[in-house]
Amino acid sequence: MSQLLSQHWPPYHRDDQVTSARPSDNDMRARTPMSQDTPRRPDAPSRPRYPRSFMTLAAVAFGLLPLSSVEAKDYPAPIEALEKEGLEVHGEFDAPGGLEGYAASHRGQPMTIFVTADGEHAIVGNLIDGEANNLSEEPLERLVQGPQDEAVWQELADSAWIADGDPDASRTVYVFTDPNCPYCTRLWQMTRPFVESGEVQLRHVMVGILDPASPRQAVTMLAADDPSAALAAHEGGDPITPMRQLPRDLEQRLQSNHELFRGFGMVATPGMVYRHDGKVEMTQGLPGQALFETIMGSASP
Repeated sequence: MSQLLSQHWPPYHRDDQVTSARPSDNDMRARTPMSQDTPRRPDAPSRPRYPRSFMTLAAVAFGLLPLSSVEAKDYPAPIEALEKEGLEVHGEFDAPGGLEGYAASHRGQPMTIFVTADGEHAIVGNLIDGEANNLSEEPLERLVQGPQDEAVWQELADSAWIADGDPDASRTVYVFTDPNCPYCTRLWQMTRPFVESGEVQLRHVMVGILDPASPRQAVTMLAADDPSAALAAHEGGDPITPMRQLPRDLEQRLQSNHELFRGFGMVATPGMVYRHDGKVEMTQGLPGQALFETIMGSASP
């Protein structure tokens, strides 16, 4: 039964045809560009995207979502059997044909389950109507992915970040930034028109993963009297000098940022989390032009 749940959802795959900096397994100082020439799968999406199930996994991992989003109750026998295999039920919804729908997740991956009218049998998967509409989409968004998105966005808001731009900007983008990431610097340069126009605020969630000096530099920026100015100077070519004595609380907050970074399944910087069409999405590495415009919300400010 556990195998059935695990195989229900398509496996995670990466299509991050981007340039990024990431630590190697043997040398934390390495900066490894990810080739933009990597062949795409024929059915790959037109832009890099990490499945939202990773957001759910992160939300559960950091305690942002309870293991079950509804109060414990008696369910039909097939649902209770699946719960014993690790299924988490987030809510119920009406379904056609005498079926009862359940929005659920297994190991962080959202799925719908439909129980027959007699309560004795269940179907795991999407329900399609006569016009090929996916009737599972709306309840999953409303009962699982929507609440999970809000929880993840709040966790980012509570992380240790440096503001870059107008706090009243209409668009907010979180960027995992390492002080020694050349692609983070390039992204900083690319975003200047959007930030300076007041339309976009970047929130740099600082990490220190690429160089032995990165953690100390990241904490020094966070501890500065004006963190925004310190970051701008550093990215503008005036490297920050690490403090000799680092504030312990900010060291701990940097570690929390690292946990958040890893929880999202990220391995490279810059890593970006943003909203698109009302949904939270994420990518890592320097984005291509089309994806960059999506993240910024427009082609130009």
